[in-house]
Amino acid sequence: MAFARVTFWIAGLAGLVLAAPLYVLEAEFGRRYPPPLNHPEFYYGFAAVGLAWQLAFLVIGSNPSRYRALMLPAMVEKFAYSGAVFALAWQNRVPSPLVLTGLFDFLFGVLFVFAWLRTPRFAPPPVPAPPPHSVA
Repeated sequence: MAFARVTFWIAGLAGLVLAAPLYVLEAEFGRRYPPPLNHPEFYYGFAAVGLAWQLAFLVIGSNPSRYRALMLPAMVEKFAYSGAVFALAWQNRVPSPLVLTGLFDFLFGVLFVFAWLRTPRFAPPPVPAPPPHSVA
């Protein structure tokens, strides 16, 4: 379970470092990868969803066996993004530096699979039996 805890904490913290600056880099993104954004709502929506997932990774890392089921959509998040980036790169539709973000997410997706396989299912603590009634 320590593997899952460390994996999700690293993913969450690294993701926060990468996702939070997106909120102040819209204009720079448009300059580096023209044309400037025509639909900023998609850009900020991506940033918000990305930031939310980083927080979810930290929650999973806080108690991996309890949040084991949440590891499955976390894997989908990682593989869906990396798959999209790889497909777009294959079609020459994204700048090559963005492929590194796909590789980063793919690596964490693989680590999430291993974490899920190594994490035991959560078993809630047993409910204590009520004390026997004494007849006096």
